[in-house]
Amino acid sequence: MKGRFTGLTDPGLIRTVNQDDYYIDPDGRFFIVADGMGGHAGGQEASQLAKEAIQTYLEQNWQSSATSEELLEQALYKANQAILQDQQSHPERSDMGTTVVVIMFRDTRPWFAHVGDSRLYRLRDAKLEQITEDHTWVARAMKAGDLTPQQAKIHPWRHVLSQCLGRKDLQQVDVQPIEVQTGDRLLLCTDGLTEELSDIAIASHLQPSFSGEQSASLLIEAAKEKGGRDNITVVVIEVDSLTQE
Repeated sequence: MKGRFTGLTDPGLIRTVNQDDYYIDPDGRFFIVADGMGGHAGGQEASQLAKEAIQTYLEQNWQSSATSEELLEQALYKANQAILQDQQSHPERSDMGTTVVVIMFRDTRPWFAHVGDSRLYRLRDAKLEQITEDHTWVARAMKAGDLTPQQAKIHPWRHVLSQCLGRKDLQQVDVQPIEVQTGDRLLLCTDGLTEELSDIAIASHLQPSFSGEQSASLLIEAAKEKGGRDNITVVVIEVDSLTQE
């Protein structure tokens, strides 16, 4: 993938520790955003472990015969194992976990994977589309027709995850292809952004009239203006071409 990309993370206005983490491959091959939980040390450790395990696995197996789908799925399971092993070695972090969202440009058909409620969005022709489906209690309730989007936005259980990395019973690793074309903008972000800003607000700051760096800064500052109650992390990808180097 040829393009421009930038990432920013901010602790927000309430939290004293930033438990988010992200990684941008210098060659634009893959991008990672993670949102840790489980206490200050635990959350930081979980998101960092996930980021490093995924990065290492993708780099080491990039030229393997595995399909992109297999590669991404195994990378996330390796990250889960790394967190579980750390929990065993450090019982004080036994409840730590992390969400994660990854997008990978390995061939002409990009793929993404995620666990939890960190999200991937695509902006095309000024229209924003949420690509990932949150692994949360309220998302399942909305899908079942038990909650409206308006009710879900203020529901007291809206932060309850149905899946995250760092669990022995991890069952749901969503790995899917995504259709991307020249001119698209992609956004990976943690819920510190989406809890504060509507999709309309996110789209307004992601428009191509802004550079990727400007969009990232505007998004974080807008989330902080709305309260900044959580850590906020964004990665903005401007797709110029899907041609491989």
